[in-house]
Amino acid sequence: MFRRTLLLILLTLAALPGNAQESASLKIAAAADLQPVLPTLIEQFEKQTNKKVEASYASSATLATQIINGGPFGLFLAADLSFPQKVIAAGLGDSAEPVPYARGTLVLWARNNSPLQPLSIDSLRNPSLKTVAVANPDHAPYGRAAKAAIEKLGLTATLQSKLVVAENIAQTAQYADSGNAEVGFLSLTSALTPRLMADGKYVALPEDSYPPLLQGAVVIKNGPAAEEAHQFLDFLLSPPIRKQLAERGLKAP
Repeated sequence: MFRRTLLLILLTLAALPGNAQESASLKIAAAADLQPVLPTLIEQFEKQTNKKVEASYASSATLATQIINGGPFGLFLAADLSFPQKVIAAGLGDSAEPVPYARGTLVLWARNNSPLQPLSIDSLRNPSLKTVAVANPDHAPYGRAAKAAIEKLGLTATLQSKLVVAENIAQTAQYADSGNAEVGFLSLTSALTPRLMADGKYVALPEDSYPPLLQGAVVIKNGPAAEEAHQFLDFLLSPPIRKQLAERGLKAP
């Protein structure tokens, strides 16, 4: 009887939401441009700290909305500063401003078998070009940067009817790589993945053609695993990790 009662108590404690294993799990809301980069860094962090980390990837706008609506995230890694600022404005950030952790680069990418190769920015003026993949500028900072670059280069009228709009930058890369678009405005993080490096080539957009893609982080106030969230952000800002980020397409801010 005693053993049975003890077993029931232990099973009940294990099922409680506040048990140690669950409280140590950090959930990160991560912008889609981090999808090629973050898994390796999470693996390193988990090995160093013995803490569990999970990441959910989507457009920065989608993630900000989820957090504001009560999504169970401890850390928000956005592709710009405006969306974490919205989280802060909603009273959900534990800092007054987002913490810049990286700077993104916008590139133009096309498959190796594209008639537009060798690729250049002038390829966008080629009359034979029919489809251009771009992330939704209302949801994705890289889409906003692409829109700015198109306007700066005087290509709005030329490309307006050719744009194939994706929900986020990861989907934009899929459109370009699958052939649903002939070229795509991608993040450098996407263009540097082994698959896209093998399948095509890219050129960087002039840096003065779009606003700087400063990527911002915010720890969620009273969020789950707050200690781990701060620890991961410190890890992300450390010199060795910044070097890895730069190698994968994200410069220091």
